[in-house]
Amino acid sequence: MSTETEHHHPADPAGPDTDSAVQKAKLRKHFGRSDIFFFLVCTLVGVDGLGTLATQGGAGFTWLLICVAVFAVPSAMLLAELGAAWTDEGGAYIWVRTAFGQMPAAITNVFYWVSNPVWMGGTLVSTAIGGIVVFFGGGGWSRPATYAFGLAFIWTGVLLCVYSFRVGKWIATIGAIARFALLGVFVLVVFAYGLQHGFHGPGIGDYVPTYPSFVLLVPLILFSLVGFELPSSAGDEMKDATRDVPAGIAKSVVTATVLYGLPVLGILLVLPSSQATGLAGFPDAFRQALTALGGHVSTAADGTVTAHLSGLGTVVGWVMGLLVVVVAFTSGLAWLMGSDRTLAVSCYDGAGPKALGVFSERFGTPVRVNLLSGVVSTAVLVAGTEITGGNIYKFFQAELNLTVSTTLISYLCIFPVAWRLRRTRPQQPRPYRAPRVGLLTTLSVSTAAFCTAQVFFPGLGIHWFGDDFRPDGWAVHEKWTYLLTELVPVTAFVLLGVAFWAVGRRRSI
Repeated sequence: MSTETEHHHPADPAGPDTDSAVQKAKLRKHFGRSDIFFFLVCTLVGVDGLGTLATQGGAGFTWLLICVAVFAVPSAMLLAELGAAWTDEGGAYIWVRTAFGQMPAAITNVFYWVSNPVWMGGTLVSTAIGGIVVFFGGGGWSRPATYAFGLAFIWTGVLLCVYSFRVGKWIATIGAIARFALLGVFVLVVFAYGLQHGFHGPGIGDYVPTYPSFVLLVPLILFSLVGFELPSSAGDEMKDATRDVPAGIAKSVVTATVLYGLPVLGILLVLPSSQATGLAGFPDAFRQALTALGGHVSTAADGTVTAHLSGLGTVVGWVMGLLVVVVAFTSGLAWLMGSDRTLAVSCYDGAGPKALGVFSERFGTPVRVNLLSGVVSTAVLVAGTEITGGNIYKFFQAELNLTVSTTLISYLCIFPVAWRLRRTRPQQPRPYRAPRVGLLTTLSVSTAAFCTAQVFFPGLGIHWFGDDFRPDGWAVHEKWTYLLTELVPVTAFVLLGVAFWAVGRRRSI
């Protein structure tokens, strides 16, 4: 049974069902199995969180492995079942609507979509700038430079989103290859550096996970391990979703674990956790390791270590700096391509303004939503830069936490869908069936819910905003300001979701 027939609208010739047929007629099947895999690698693997994982020493690596076992694998199984059984364009929106109704789907979809332009205009811009600063110099990055780079970063991404998935999938493939190159070279130069200078990683005791490290790291790790459903946002553009989605997800779980785990270990081996920062920890460790190819390391009186590159080390560093920018850029691009589609689908389906539910006849893409994402990203760039006074490190942390919270909130409705539909639609063919769906759902939802609460109130239950739990760059007296940076946008997004649902509902009455 298709989701078109499962969701009944009045037989209005101008109603959502008609809109759906008109918009779907513009789509073309471009997406094969290898495309899904590369798209998922581009979706899942980023460098914006690697430095933060290293700030807590070996505990970050331990929590990564735990989260893969109790969160990534269970959630991937649930989403593989849904992606193979419900293959219509719109992915997560279609699933939540089928399971829980249109209003929960509308609200969930606003969170699912809006977290990505927020991420693009905030964290990813900061990550790209961090790579440039570390590898090309320019530590005194100015506010005008932030705006010039950020606007080019955002609107180049929007332009590429406008082109068809036939073009967009190749950008994602390039992004995946850039990740293999960047992280592969990093592992090799870390090994070379270790052979020259010895490995000085944390002791065994530092790998023991603690509650403070959980609060500071696990929400970010969960954020880094979601997105298995994103290719399904282009379900009607896939060649064979029932076979290709589960296979692509299975391979991407293993790949993401390796591509996160090895670099985190490399950072721990090269850069002391006391010197690691959320923004520059990965580039700093990379730069220090590159001295094995040319350069030297100096230590200041306060213990600060500075890497000076020369010769081949400098050249490779420039290439790696550019790859950091490419990886950050393609992370945002892949998510925008997927989440913009889900928002457009929800709008032509009757869960939002009809004007946003339009796919281009020429490109087969939701151009209006693409442009809206660019506007939101630009607003985040401006607001974040001004609120933090141009402090790129503080800007990075504030925007990263907001992105993590909005993303995890959206999954609180997405993860229970497979279990719900097992009960309400048992007759639906399921080419892949997740085992013990109740247990998998409990693990995924409870972990995401607890981590969402910790993003809002870090250290809740022990010492909210205490020294062991406070996000990097924030002072004790700023806890209410920090809370407002989370609560105000989240409240606004809930109201926006309700408004979208109300607007769409009027079209169906």
